[in-house]
Amino acid sequence: MMGLCSARRHFRGRVAAAVAGSTSRVCAELSSGAVSAATWGGGRKTFRSSSAPLSAAADVPAEANVVVVGGGIIGTSVAYHLAKLGVPEVVLLERDRLTSGTTWHAAGLINTFGSLSATSTSMRCYTKELYSNILPEETGMSCGFMPVGFVELACDDDRLQYYRRVAAFNRLCGVDVAEIAPEEVKERCPVIETGDVLAGFYVDTDGRANPTDATMALA
Repeated sequence: MMGLCSARRHFRGRVAAAVAGSTSRVCAELSSGAVSAATWGGGRKTFRSSSAPLSAAADVPAEANVVVVGGGIIGTSVAYHLAKLGVPEVVLLERDRLTSGTTWHAAGLINTFGSLSATSTSMRCYTKELYSNILPEETGMSCGFMPVGFVELACDDDRLQYYRRVAAFNRLCGVDVAEIAPEEVKERCPVIETGDVLAGFYVDTDGRANPTDATMALA
């Protein structure tokens, strides 16, 4: 039985970008008139902070190739991946604290099942690998990834046929998804009401990450 189970009745997909490479990166956080900046590069990390007003803060670079506005999971991911592509002088600006917008209360679901796009499915698989292995190995920081399993529920015939097509395509893309009976859905996640469930589509290695931890690892 899943210790924590992530389930939903209707598909809502989100993807993350996948890139490769390595270089330095810069992250700056602006909060209440204080500025802090961290720079990664050449195997060295430095951290500087100042309580000076923003107009006088010397820690924020005067120039940058790319300025990313917003220090949530999306902004930090964009800055991280641009840096890994080899883009120098990437600066991230945040008006408050990292994750202080909508990221901190996000669900953090990490699921590879659900798309009929090879690109989207590849990005989903990369995202799971990023949060479960790549970032923890690179940074020594956990992203809070828990492979508790993911099940998509089909509650009518049309949805069942659609998910069967999606499952066949996802298996072709390397996603290990299994169609399970309502009884097994209930066994794996007893809190689910299965009275109207025709089948579930289950990936045992999917799960959830901690959005705040993942953002801090990216930053």
